[in-house]
Amino acid sequence: MNAPDYRSLFEAAPHPYLVLDPQGRVVAANQAYRRACRDGADGDADDLVGRHLREVCPDESAPLQASVARAVATGRPDSVAPDGGAWSVTHIPVRDAAGAVGAVLHHRTGPVAVFSQEASAVQEAQERREQIFQQMPGFVAVLRGPAHVFEYVNDAYVTIAGERDFVGRTVREAFPELADQGFHELLDTVYRTGRPFAARAMPILLTGDEAERAIDLLYQPLRDGSGAVTGIFVGGYDVTEQVRSQAALRDSEDRYRTLLESLDVGFCIIEMKFDGAGRAVDYRIVEANPAFARQTGADVAGLWVSEFAPDLERHWFDTYGRVALTGEPVHFENQADVFGRWFDVRALRVGDPALARVAVFFSDISDRKRMEEALRVLNASLEEQVAQRTAERDQIWQASTDLFCVATLDGYFASLNPAWTALLGWSEAELLARPFLAFVHPDDMPTTVAAAADLAGGEALPTFENRYRHRDGSYRWLSWNAVPRDGRIYATVRDVTAVRVQATALAQAEEALRQSQKMEAVGQLTGGVAHDFNNLLTIIRSSVDFLRRPELPEARKRRYLDAVSDTVDRAAKLTGQLLAFARRQALSPAVFDVGDKVRGVADMLDTVTGTRVRVVVAVPDEPCFVRADLSQFETALINMAVNARDAMEAEGTLTLSLTGGVPMPPIRGHAGSQNAFAAISLTDTGPGVPPDLIGRIFEPFFTTKEVGRGTGLGLSQVFGFAKQSGGDVDVTSRSGHGATFTLYLPESPAAAFQDDGTADASASPIGAGESVLVVEDNIEVGRFCTQILQDLGYRTTWAINAEEALDRLGPDGAGFDVVFSDVVMPGMGGLALAHELRRRLPRLPVVLASGYSHVLAQDDAHGFELLHKPYSAEQLGQILRRVTGPGSRRRAG
Repeated sequence: MNAPDYRSLFEAAPHPYLVLDPQGRVVAANQAYRRACRDGADGDADDLVGRHLREVCPDESAPLQASVARAVATGRPDSVAPDGGAWSVTHIPVRDAAGAVGAVLHHRTGPVAVFSQEASAVQEAQERREQIFQQMPGFVAVLRGPAHVFEYVNDAYVTIAGERDFVGRTVREAFPELADQGFHELLDTVYRTGRPFAARAMPILLTGDEAERAIDLLYQPLRDGSGAVTGIFVGGYDVTEQVRSQAALRDSEDRYRTLLESLDVGFCIIEMKFDGAGRAVDYRIVEANPAFARQTGADVAGLWVSEFAPDLERHWFDTYGRVALTGEPVHFENQADVFGRWFDVRALRVGDPALARVAVFFSDISDRKRMEEALRVLNASLEEQVAQRTAERDQIWQASTDLFCVATLDGYFASLNPAWTALLGWSEAELLARPFLAFVHPDDMPTTVAAAADLAGGEALPTFENRYRHRDGSYRWLSWNAVPRDGRIYATVRDVTAVRVQATALAQAEEALRQSQKMEAVGQLTGGVAHDFNNLLTIIRSSVDFLRRPELPEARKRRYLDAVSDTVDRAAKLTGQLLAFARRQALSPAVFDVGDKVRGVADMLDTVTGTRVRVVVAVPDEPCFVRADLSQFETALINMAVNARDAMEAEGTLTLSLTGGVPMPPIRGHAGSQNAFAAISLTDTGPGVPPDLIGRIFEPFFTTKEVGRGTGLGLSQVFGFAKQSGGDVDVTSRSGHGATFTLYLPESPAAAFQDDGTADASASPIGAGESVLVVEDNIEVGRFCTQILQDLGYRTTWAINAEEALDRLGPDGAGFDVVFSDVVMPGMGGLALAHELRRRLPRLPVVLASGYSHVLAQDDAHGFELLHKPYSAEQLGQILRRVTGPGSRRRAG
C-alpha cells in the first residue's frame, strides 16, 4: 500500500485544514484555509508552509501541540477546543506505506465528525483506485507536476523497475540510468503539449539488467477541472519475452529460408486442388527455392501446373494428392516428359491439412539414368566387347615392337611377346626356361638384383635400365617400367641401345667442344698476355739499350729510367688484373663503410669521366659495412665508371647508388644467397650492352673498343674481385636505355669496423743498422733483395728456405729485428713460417712478399704485413721501417 493522495485529501475538502508533519510544521494548506487567511485569520497563507504550529497559532500553541502529539502517539484522531468551545480543532493521523504516521490533518472550526466523514470518503476512493491499479495486468504509475514526481506505483511497476524509493521522488531521481535513453524528454514533451504518447516494444535498459528490455508504453496526460495538465498516467507491459521469441522465430525462419535457398536439391511447397470426387486435378507452386529453377529449367513460383505444364503426366497429380489427403510421405523416382528429365522425389504434407499443402524435395537424376541405361546396354553386349577387346590386346601384344612381359617374383619370365625374340635372338622357350638374371650383363647384376627386390617388396619401378645379352654375345640396353601386382611383375620394356649410343657420342662431342673452347680461351688469354707483355718488354729493352750508352745525357737517362719504372708499374697492374679475374690475387680485406667510400670515389670521378659526364650519387645516410680489400674496391668502381664513360662517349649521366640489406639474386647461372648484401650500382645513359655480348664482357682481354683505348681487363678485375670477396657482379641493359652494373658484396657487422686512419706513407725507407733475416728460395731475387737492404742501411742474413730460417733464429731470435720472407717456397711456405714464428717468437715482426699465392688468395694475409711483387726499394724500405720503428713489436732476442 502506497502513501495516500495528500493533495486530493485536503484540496477537495470544503472546510479549512492544514497538513502537518509529525513535529507540527505546516506541509500544506487547502484552499478553504488560504481563503480564511486572506479574510484576516492567521496572516498570509503564502507564509504558512514550513512554519511551526506555534508560529501560526501563537496564542493556542500549547493545547494544539499537545493534541498533535497525542494523535501521532496513539494513531487516532484527537480534538481540542482551545477558546472555551467557541471553535474546535481536530488532528487526524495519516499513515504512510510502512504503517507509521507520516502526516497529520489539522481541521479547524466545525464538528469533528463532519470532517472525519469527508476524509474517510476520500480515503475510501483512494483505496478503491489503488485496488483497481493493483489488479491491472500491466505496470502503472501516477506522476504529478512538471518535475514528474511519483505519486503512485503498483506492484507490477516495482517488479519491473526493482525496489526503489518512488513516491515523493522525481523520475530523474528514481531512474538516473534513463538519462540518455530519451524517456525523460518524452515525459517533458507529453506534459508540455498535453498529447499522449504510446509505443510498442520500446527498448529500455535498467540498472541491474544485463540486456535491454522491451516494453509497450503509454504516457497519458492528467488534467484538473480547468483542463490544465497536472500530471501523467504511466501504463504498459513488459514484452521482452515476446520480442525475443519473435526475433528467435524470425532468425529460425531466416535460417530455414537460407538453408533451402542454398540447397542444391530442388524444393517447393505446392497447394493441391481437388474436384468434387476428391480427385487431384491441379496444384499451384506456392513457393520454391532457386534450385527449383535450376533442376526443372522453369521459374514458375505462384503458377498452377495447368498454366505452365498442361501435359504433365497423371501420376504426379495422383501421388501428391494422396500425400495431401492421407499425410503419408512418399519417396520415388519418375520421369517428367514435359521437362525431359528424371527426378528423385520426396514429398510430405505440411501445415494445416485443410490447406492441402505438400512439401516436395527433388533432385535431377537424368545423368545417372542415362549412365544406368548406358551400363545396361553395355552389360547386354559385355561378352562381345570383352572378346573384341581381348583380340585387340592380343593383336597389340603380338605386333608391338616394344617388349611386354609377365614375370614371377622368383625370377622367371611367365609370358613374353614376340618382340623379345626379335630383339635378343633367343626363342620364347629359351627365355622362359632360364632365370632372367642369366641374361643380365655382369656389371648390371647388383642394380638388377636390388630392383627385383624392390618389386618383390611391392614398390613400382617406373624407370630402370640394364643390359641384356643377345644370342650372338653382344648386349642391348633395355629401359624397364614395371609394377608388382597379385604376386607377379608386369613390365613394358623398350630398346634404348641406339639412344645410349647417341648419348655417348653426344657426351664425347660435348667434351671435345669444351676442350676446344678451353684451348681457345687459353689461346686468347695467352695471346693477350703475350701481346701486352711484349709491348711492355719492348719499352724496357729499348730503354736499357739506350742506358748502356756512356755518352747519353743525364736528362735522357732520367727519361729512360722513368720509362722503365712506369712500364714495370703497368706490368704489375696487368698481372694484378689477371689475378683478380682468376680470383688468385692476395687481398688485404678490412671492414669499412661502403657508402662513405662510394661518396669518396664519386668526388674524384670528374677527373676520370670528364666534365661532360654528370655524376649523381644516391647513397643513404645509414652506414653500411662490408669486409673487402679497399684498394681493389675503389679500383673496381673506377673500372666500372670508365667503362660507363666510354659507353656514353664521354657525355651523359652516371648514377652511383647503394642499397643495403638485400639478398643476392642468381647471376649468370651462379647460385644466389638470402644473406644481407650491399648492392653498389652504376647506371649510365649510354646505348646499352647488346644481349649477345652480355655473357662475354667479363672475359679477360675482351673489348669492343678500338685499338689503344683499353686492355679488356677492367671488367675482368671487377668480376674477379667480386667473386673472391664472396659476392658477384650483375649487369642489366635495354638497347637504347643504358646499362646498370651492380656489385654485390656481403655485409659485415658494424662491430668489426675500425677506423685506423691513414698509414704513414712518408716514413723514411733508410734503415739504422737493423738486422733482417731474408728468406728467399730464388737466387737472383735473394741476391738482389739483400743488396737493396744493405744499400738502405740494413744488416742482412739470407736463408734459402724456411727450415734454414728457423735454424738461424733458434729459440730466442738470434738478435734479428725482422724477418722478410717469400710466401711460395719448396717445403714449408712463408705463411707457415710466419705462423710458427708467431707461436715461438710473438714479438718478432714478419713481413711477407708474394706475386701470387693461392693460400693468400683464398684468405687474407692472416694478420701479417704483406708486400706485393714487384715492389720497389722504397716500398720495401718503408714497410720494414714501419714494423721496426718506435711503437712496433721489436726484437725477439
